[in-house]
Amino acid sequence: MEAPSVTPMILWNESQQKFETEDKKAYLQYELRNGGKVMDIVHTFVPSSKRGLGLASHLCVSAFNHAKANSMSVIPTCSYVSDTFLPRNPSLNSVVQTKDIL
Repeated sequence: MEAPSVTPMILWNESQQKFETEDKKAYLQYELRNGGKVMDIVHTFVPSSKRGLGLASHLCVSAFNHAKANSMSVIPTCSYVSDTFLPRNPSLNSVVQTKDIL
């Protein structure tokens, strides 16, 4: 039986520098750099019980949309972001910081 394709609610937890699902079980952790102009995505986590639902991708989309809306660039330190998400979403490469200015 296929799960319904409902877009999960992703919340921005500014105080903990995370984007997370409502149940807080899946999340994307980031660090701000360069005076808040750069979002370094350091970790994406989805528990095994929730894998295969596209949650990691939804978390990344939320983070990239937030970065774009706030004129930030993104450093894809997390291997999921650099190796899986960005190759599947090449239009978002425009937000990725290409030169290291840290």
